[in-house]
Amino acid sequence: MKQYKFSCKICGSAFSLNANLKLHMRTHTGEKPFSCKVCGKAFSTKGNLKTHLRIHTGQKPYFCEICGSAFSQQIGLKNHLQIHTGEKPYSCDICGSKFSQKGNLETHSRTHTGQKLYSCEVCGKTFSQKGNLKTHSRMHTGGNNVKIHTIEKPYSCDICGSKFSQIGNFKTHVRIHTGQKPYSCEVCEKTFSQKGNLRTHSRIHKGESHVTIHPIEKPYSCDICGSKFSQMGNFKIHMQIHTSEKPHSCEICGKAFAQKGNLETHMRIHTGEKPYSCEICGKAFSQSIGLKNHMQIHTGEKPHSCEICGKAFSQSIGLKNHMRIHTGEKPYSCEFCGKAFSQSIGLKNHMQIHTS
Repeated sequence: MKQYKFSCKICGSAFSLNANLKLHMRTHTGEKPFSCKVCGKAFSTKGNLKTHLRIHTGQKPYFCEICGSAFSQQIGLKNHLQIHTGEKPYSCDICGSKFSQKGNLETHSRTHTGQKLYSCEVCGKTFSQKGNLKTHSRMHTGGNNVKIHTIEKPYSCDICGSKFSQIGNFKTHVRIHTGQKPYSCEVCEKTFSQKGNLRTHSRIHKGESHVTIHPIEKPYSCDICGSKFSQMGNFKIHMQIHTSEKPHSCEICGKAFAQKGNLETHMRIHTGEKPYSCEICGKAFSQSIGLKNHMQIHTGEKPHSCEICGKAFSQSIGLKNHMRIHTGEKPYSCEFCGKAFSQSIGLKNHMQIHTS
């Protein structure tokens, strides 16, 4: 039986060896005698320095026997294996959600408590997760409280050169090249590259829409894709997706539409009719959505906000375009030279180089 003869006078922890007590004392003194020759970071134990050096060498000695994924630390492999076993030993006392790692449970718990432990030293904005603060901090220039578009993007794709400010977005991007789809549906076994897509797909089986609702009877089923509908009219409209049937055509320009309502909206292009007008300034619109978006100019309402940096937008399209700053996505590419742009206007301006 071990005898714990050496005890810490500060916290009372006991050890069987004096050497272990000495190592422990560094937690109180803050002593870090082992430093990395590459980046200068210091550590209290030689073992921690050895593990850190794998960041620079790229060494990953711990392998998953199931899928071959490699890790620099044993704890990384241990956490990874829970993906394969499905083990989730940590559960939330409030809502019952389960997690494979204790840290994920602690982060989740803050959604209930509203606790935000991490604050920005520049602007004081607080965050519930350390990673969100780290991402936010890249928006500041030096010590000035100014946001810029040239965000630090330390994660680079070796295949296409795309760069990202967040490792999560980088990992998701890489799956475009590898075709990896690590998330599978437990009901129909369909696989997905992103966890969010699996979550959305799962609602098909649960009978849920964007928000949880009571299951609705849907007696009209599509033989082609399996979609179900509660009303015959919606079922008929859906079938036109598969048949490409567009029975409603414009008598002026010939453009065809699957639904009569879409044709009626289209006709306003030719007639100039704008039945939706603003009561404040009188500006008129051909569609109700145009008026709805316009009203936010007067109200100052910006319901669409960025979860990363907090910037808000009056329209969802504005947020969608803004998110490309963070993700590095450039969906608009030049057919002549291959240069890519995050927005269509960038490509349009660029094309003038080739056409002039």
